[in-house]
Amino acid sequence: MRIGIFDSGIGGLSVLNEAYHRFPDQEYIFYADIKHVPYGTKSETEILGFVDEIVNFLIEKKVDAIVIACNTATSVAVAKMREKYDLPILGMEPAVKPAIEEPCDENKRVLVMATPVTIREKKLARLLTRVDIQHRADLLEMPELVRYAEREEYDSDDVKKYISERFKTFDVTEDKYSSLVLGCTHFNYFKPMYREILGEKIHLIDGNYGTVHHLGEVLGLQMKNEPDSGIRFDEPQDIVVGFKTAYYESGDEITDNIRLSKYLRMLNRLEFVRNYR
Repeated sequence: MRIGIFDSGIGGLSVLNEAYHRFPDQEYIFYADIKHVPYGTKSETEILGFVDEIVNFLIEKKVDAIVIACNTATSVAVAKMREKYDLPILGMEPAVKPAIEEPCDENKRVLVMATPVTIREKKLARLLTRVDIQHRADLLEMPELVRYAEREEYDSDDVKKYISERFKTFDVTEDKYSSLVLGCTHFNYFKPMYREILGEKIHLIDGNYGTVHHLGEVLGLQMKNEPDSGIRFDEPQDIVVGFKTAYYESGDEITDNIRLSKYLRMLNRLEFVRNYR
């Protein structure tokens, strides 16, 4: 199977990384729309146009399924793309349901971090109405984290200050909150920082496993229930040849080692943060 995975930038690599662990024998196309990142501050009309162009591009590459590895693009465009195109198109939504259903003190709340567009869209509101019966979820916009991730700035004092200041909006502590939902794929790169600020007890929950699991069900793929403990990418070509992946940036295929090295660094970062769940 050939699977297309795309995002506004490099956040969707966290979904690709999960797919590597669960379906290592498949073929992948990863598309980062770096000319238009971040989507979370764009208009709905703009986002819809970007997504439609990318879906067309991936269909021309003869993919068997497409994963919109972006919560913002999913909330705006996934329904329209499914109506328009005749192949499986999967989206992502903040993993509120598993966070709400986790066994915990019912007095504790759930913090859902997302982009402004994801929080504004009706799709998230409908999800909360369906699963958050006790109204335990608080929504927090974190638009700058996308820009920090794109710059590979994960552990700086500026990042820590930004996250800490945003958490003060709801007085976020591990005593008050049971779970932190990462409602944007870019947010996965910062798991060690969340732990440093909030402590070890709060649960970090993203939608990557659920999305990849659903992908396997749709395509009839056998998922590895016990993923590799770690995947190490040593050379730029490892991420192309080793996992049969082609990389594109806004339609431009990435083949040179200089640009591939950026993706190698980010995939290795994602391997590092897998332990910060």
